[in-house]
Amino acid sequence: MKGARRYPPPMPLGLLTGLAAAVSWGTLDLLSALAGRRVGSLTVTTGMQLVGASLVWIIALVAGTAFPTDPFVLVGGTLVGLAGAGAYLSYFTGLRIGPISVVSGIIGAYGGLTVVLAVVVRGETLTATQAVGALVATLGVVLVGISFDGGGLRGAKLAGPGVAFAFVAFILFALMTIGSDIVIDHTDWLSALLVSRTANVILSVLVLAVAATALRGRAGPLLDGEPGADRRLDARVVAAIALAGILDVLGLLAFAYGLQYAETWLVGLASSFGPVVTIVVAVVVLGERLKAVQWLGLSAVLGGVVLIALPG
Repeated sequence: MKGARRYPPPMPLGLLTGLAAAVSWGTLDLLSALAGRRVGSLTVTTGMQLVGASLVWIIALVAGTAFPTDPFVLVGGTLVGLAGAGAYLSYFTGLRIGPISVVSGIIGAYGGLTVVLAVVVRGETLTATQAVGALVATLGVVLVGISFDGGGLRGAKLAGPGVAFAFVAFILFALMTIGSDIVIDHTDWLSALLVSRTANVILSVLVLAVAATALRGRAGPLLDGEPGADRRLDARVVAAIALAGILDVLGLLAFAYGLQYAETWLVGLASSFGPVVTIVVAVVVLGERLKAVQWLGLSAVLGGVVLIALPG
């Protein structure tokens, strides 16, 4: 439990920082998916982590934050970084395979799992209104990720070949949130971020190196773009990866700050609305179509946010 921390007054800081992270991550998701279809999800993930880790180090140097030496922070932050690397790779692979709207919706449900873990593991509590809002919002993102065939619930199925990767990322993102919160209990948010991002980028580079050499045949789906796509790493792809890395750091800064000063469940849940941003952009820009139940899901997410934001 976060006992000694001061929670901010009425308009929840956790909601604001979580939503800020959601906007950043939701936007980078689309950039990553498009770049991944050209050069493969592993290349995109590694490039993005290189950009992000570099920015975090620059910010830490400017702020005068030294690399932590506390063993708990080092081990905990490293585990968070490893979970993050796995989550990003699974997520971007799922987005590359698609469909973007379905994969994003499924992964967005990690906010609901985060709420449960925050209550069980961290001992946090919710008001009745907040609990209803969390449930409604989580059900909303689940509905977004479900395709109904045959006109009824019996025809419900998870749609799209990227679903398996989506579920792996779903679990890892929730664990990453709770793990980050535990590490931040022992240090400040920037130090925790410095350790986790460093571990993240080291693992990403190592995985890319092994995949491109010893496991080149088996890792083909992660290294290659879509069949028939222009697989050159041209300026547009590099720009998309760099921008995704910058957006990732902006989201992480808001996310980590929120975890230090607000309730874990609220930051985690609000940050999980990133896929909603991705879905809206995918519909508007890429012309992807959502079914009526998916629009209902988006409405439920909005309603859940309103309930969460109401005074306790």
